[in-house]
Amino acid sequence: MARYAIGDIQGCADELHDLLALIRFQPAEDSLYLVGDLVNRGPASLEVLRWAYRNQTSVFPVLGNHDLHLLACVAGYATPKNGDTISEILSADDCSQLCDWLRRQPLLRRLDDAVLVHAGIWPGWTLDQLADACGEVQAALAREEWRAALADMYGNKPAHWDQAASLAERWRFTINACTRMRFVDEHGALQLKFKGELDQAPAGLTPWFDSGLRKHTQRVICGHWSALGLLMRPDVWAIDTGCIWGGQLTAVCLDNGEITQVTARRPYQDVAEG
Repeated sequence: MARYAIGDIQGCADELHDLLALIRFQPAEDSLYLVGDLVNRGPASLEVLRWAYRNQTSVFPVLGNHDLHLLACVAGYATPKNGDTISEILSADDCSQLCDWLRRQPLLRRLDDAVLVHAGIWPGWTLDQLADACGEVQAALAREEWRAALADMYGNKPAHWDQAASLAERWRFTINACTRMRFVDEHGALQLKFKGELDQAPAGLTPWFDSGLRKHTQRVICGHWSALGLLMRPDVWAIDTGCIWGGQLTAVCLDNGEITQVTARRPYQDVAEG
């Protein structure tokens, strides 16, 4: 029985199937962890979501920002934007079934040897604090009245957990930290506007995983940051390698760290528009 994690799929179904064939994934025996953003921007989001749903006994996602955007569209608090490719899901006969399953997926998965989250872990949290914060959001999304949990999801404020005074602000900060974060400042405040490469970062910004405020050393497996590229170090495995931009889709074996990649069949989005 093998355990794998796969980076941001974003509707790249052909590349996903190519990658699964390369690693010889056996749903009856193996476990597959997805670091979020199953859907959107690629050509076959509905196919990817249906595949994950069919294989839910062996496929274990965490929610990414694009997955939450899909749910917000279903809830009526957002509409598809330019470049989005989720309309096929929204009009599908099984949209409710698929999204009811998707909304019950967590922001965080804790394994014995790693933590999985889409973007990263806010440096000011211990792992237990992270679990508590994520648990609030996950419980809200699992309720029958889940739509209201996404009413106030959008926005960049508060930038710091200590500034989150209301329940809605706590949820927004938690979602932003877990699904959108790349950089923080010296005080740990989220800096969400810059999305580029490390050597182009404005002065005063630090990658979340290099912040001196970080309160744990357990390995974090994440995606989200395609401009970062593949990063494999003892405390961070960042595996979004930009398939939708014409890069690769990456799988890593959690048992030995072996990397397997397939190259995108073509760019599905213009990097200049990302």
